[in-house]
Amino acid sequence: MVVEHTGGAETAGGPGDTGGTDGAAEVLDRPLPEGVRRRVIGLVAEAFGGLTVAELPAALRQYARFTPSRRAKFAGNAMAAAVENDAAFRQRISARLRETGSELAEALDSGSPPAAADPEDVAAMAYVLRPAGWVKLVTAAGEEALRVTAERAGEEAQRELRRLREELAQARAESRAETERIRAELEAARKEADSLQRKLRSAVADVRRGEAAVRKAEAELESVRAAGAAEKAAALGESRRLKTRLSEAEAALEASRRAVREGRSVEDMRLRLLLDTVLDAAQGLRRELALPPVSVHPADTVDAVEPGRMTPKDIATRALSETDPALLDQLLALPQAHLVVDGYNVTKTGYPTMPLDKQRLRLLGGLAMLAAQTGAEVTCVFDGAELAAPVLLAPPRGVRVLFSKPGVTADELIRQLVRAEPPGRPVVVVSTDREVADGVAKAGARPVASALLLKRLART
Repeated sequence: MVVEHTGGAETAGGPGDTGGTDGAAEVLDRPLPEGVRRRVIGLVAEAFGGLTVAELPAALRQYARFTPSRRAKFAGNAMAAAVENDAAFRQRISARLRETGSELAEALDSGSPPAAADPEDVAAMAYVLRPAGWVKLVTAAGEEALRVTAERAGEEAQRELRRLREELAQARAESRAETERIRAELEAARKEADSLQRKLRSAVADVRRGEAAVRKAEAELESVRAAGAAEKAAALGESRRLKTRLSEAEAALEASRRAVREGRSVEDMRLRLLLDTVLDAAQGLRRELALPPVSVHPADTVDAVEPGRMTPKDIATRALSETDPALLDQLLALPQAHLVVDGYNVTKTGYPTMPLDKQRLRLLGGLAMLAAQTGAEVTCVFDGAELAAPVLLAPPRGVRVLFSKPGVTADELIRQLVRAEPPGRPVVVVSTDREVADGVAKAGARPVASALLLKRLART
């Protein structure tokens, strides 16, 4: 901060401004030392709180409620500029400093600053109070600060020099230690190289001995091969001899078999006599028990359509309309009839506006009554893809309720049910879906329209 004053800038007076005219005429022709500037801001920040808002410059009024430390932090430049340029503000601050009874302020007003005081504190107070000779005090403080800074820099340089010397000595010691370590490692490497050379020579000798052993082993292998060939020839001769003996043994075995067959005829005669005895005893037991003749044969237990019995195809040839509910009654009157219902196909045909759960309950109630009247097996199939959550449903008596699994449609489940039935059993499938009807017809079932079942249930 460079402070330049002209004689006209300090004409305003104030209470307690004993520096008066002499101090105001002086001019500081160099920048205010930074240490002095900080102390000036600190003095102004402390004295700031004793002034009213009206006594403050407009630029500083927003900091009136700040603490001294916050003023120094946020309004330091503004307060320094106000002290430098606003004579009235500076005089008010001077008055506040004199009112606090500061010994340093009294000493400066009397013209004899204490010799033991900090030069920067003296310069800062003199800069605010502006007594006679304040410029000299500020200049002396700056020179003292420069001297102290130079001394500190010299001391820092000495400390740095000592540190560098210590690091150099340490580096030299580490270098010597590293050199000794490298020398030791080199010596160890030389010894290891000598050892490796000795091992190499020993290994070469071992290889030569191994080569000699290999040659010896090859010679022994050749002799073993010759011995093996001789043994093989001997084994072939022995094999031919054994084959001869085997042929002789087979001839002897065949002769013994012929002898056994000739002696077995007597045994066969005895066995036949025993069998005749058992048969005669069984016939006598049958006469004694008087068992009736068998009237049921295993073939009679197989479930099939016999000639003369009606089938779903026979019902189709009668003179009933496809929309006549009596047709469904005739189909369900067939022995062991099984009614398979495409649930949603029927409900969406008969009452599509109802919620799905109401549709299911209404259809299942009608099917339960139909099952009770006809005695037929009834299975109702619903598409599981239509459900947002599992259905908690108690199936009515006489009706089997099935939902298709994820990934399987109700149509496919109906086809699986038809394929699971044995050929010849009457199976009636209720669905308006043409693809379902054609598929089950090929599998032997009798398709009927959903409207036919709805009419039959309405009659119940």
